[in-house]
Amino acid sequence: MNTKNSRWIIRPIVPEEVYTDREEFLEYFHNAALAAAKRRTMSTVLLGQRRMGKTEIFKRVVNRLFFGQDPQDPKAVVPVYYSFPDAPMEKKEFAAHYLENFVRHYVGFRTGRPDLVRDSPQGEELISLVEEVRSAFPFTRTLDLMIRKYRAVASGVTLPQKTALETPRRISDIDDSTIVMFLDEFQNTRLPQYGFDIAGFMQEAVESPTCPHFVTGSAMSILTKEIIGRGSLFGRFDAETIEAMSGYWGKELASNAARYHKAEISGVMAPVVAERCGGNPFYINAVVRQAAKLREPVSDEKTLNKILAVDVTSGFIWGELNDQVTRWIERINDHKITKWILYLSALEENEEKDKKNRLNLERIREEVKRREGTDVPLETIRDVLIRLSRGDLLEYLEMGDWFRRVKDPILLEFLRVWGRIEVEGHEQRRVQEELVEEYGTYRRRISEYKGYLAEVHMSQILLDSQNRTLPGRFFNSPEDVEMPWRFFYVRHRMRIGSGKGREIDLLGAAGSEKWVCQSKWVTGGKIGVRVLRELTAQADIVRKDMNPRVIRLWIFAHDGLSGPARKFAQENGILWSSRKEFDELLVHLGLRPLPDL
Repeated sequence: MNTKNSRWIIRPIVPEEVYTDREEFLEYFHNAALAAAKRRTMSTVLLGQRRMGKTEIFKRVVNRLFFGQDPQDPKAVVPVYYSFPDAPMEKKEFAAHYLENFVRHYVGFRTGRPDLVRDSPQGEELISLVEEVRSAFPFTRTLDLMIRKYRAVASGVTLPQKTALETPRRISDIDDSTIVMFLDEFQNTRLPQYGFDIAGFMQEAVESPTCPHFVTGSAMSILTKEIIGRGSLFGRFDAETIEAMSGYWGKELASNAARYHKAEISGVMAPVVAERCGGNPFYINAVVRQAAKLREPVSDEKTLNKILAVDVTSGFIWGELNDQVTRWIERINDHKITKWILYLSALEENEEKDKKNRLNLERIREEVKRREGTDVPLETIRDVLIRLSRGDLLEYLEMGDWFRRVKDPILLEFLRVWGRIEVEGHEQRRVQEELVEEYGTYRRRISEYKGYLAEVHMSQILLDSQNRTLPGRFFNSPEDVEMPWRFFYVRHRMRIGSGKGREIDLLGAAGSEKWVCQSKWVTGGKIGVRVLRELTAQADIVRKDMNPRVIRLWIFAHDGLSGPARKFAQENGILWSSRKEFDELLVHLGLRPLPDL
């Protein structure tokens, strides 16, 4: 997807040299947009945590559609990108802004004038430029209609937002053309700065087969629970969910970003960086940029601890998350109590049986009283927590009426650090030092790093080979290997119960079929029977605890298996791959082979 040489109307943020993975979503939305020309596409919401790359996906798909089609083709799909502003707007101002954006995209595409979008002309300047290209526009009637609608909004119709929101569908219906709206930051339509209804006027627009709407945003709680999940738009959207990057692609992003920013990250540490960042592309990039800024080569976890501590307490991550937290707290009246409740919710660890990870509101109340001297009613704490959940700062399980901490390890760490600095008033440098000391307990042996690197590649092999048949030679098997239709999850270092030998390097679950995998990056000697017996013992645990219909065993053995181990593997149906077969399998799937360490 080339965006170089001005092949963009909406500038992507991430450089091409750094952008990694997400091809699945780029292809999905690109193909869905093209399918709309045959009236096969439903309006769709792209869901996912903040900073997962949703906006970047929309921008890149819009650019690809704009430059990858013939604008003279009446069946071409017109892409329109709009991001709902965070700033306060009156309904007339919003309507004019929305319509101007639509006119720029629609006329710019149909006349082959990307500058109409890039230059962002407004008001009469925009109308004048549109008139200049009138002869190149294929639909005279709808061009006049767009101008009339815009002038009606500017002159003051009763419901200007209704006029603006319905116009794209009206245009596509009249021309029997296809328009796809890519709407970003959709949650802003629900916030106080918009003192007028938007979602209520979009029902007819999003149902259009000629003008599907693709929407996303940065506050998933508002988007899913308050806009898409209820009211006039309920049931009108299909959904796609974007999750954290897999270990393999997180490792690739860390390596690509390191090359671009001229940071040094050893091959064995790249997947560790991705893991510590929870697979979040923003955090991975931030850590790499901080490493480049500090000129610290990331060759071990001690250095990574230092870089993470600096960035979470004062660097790129601090700046981004502090802005998110500050903006949201400003929307809640009692700043001081809200800060304390947010901070304490990040510290709260409920270990009660059957209530693990649930926030204990009574304990938060007691802590606020002890630290602040204020007895806050439980109902007030609950109300504050609900408001904080709307900003994705914690999770509210509405059906059960309980709360839990957010599933974002870096955000959670930031909230603890932010609370110590901003709420308790500790000195920032001292908090940094203490965080480095705490992170010191996470160190692993270098041999484990190598094993984890191979695990990351193993998991990507499972994901990329779904619903395929792989040649048996990659697994030292006389028969080809039929892969499951779909893995519902592939988890690293998964512990099933307590006790010795219950931590499995890699467990893939495909319904009634389970894959138990082990990684042994051991050089200078072959793996023996003892290791394979450990693998079969783990499989027995899975068989007992999970009762799968089919169980597969697979081991990566860098230098291969010993003679007796080969015989044991054959007798017990164990698949195994040495470094040679493993690399060949990776290439077969279009993945990068293991690095030389």
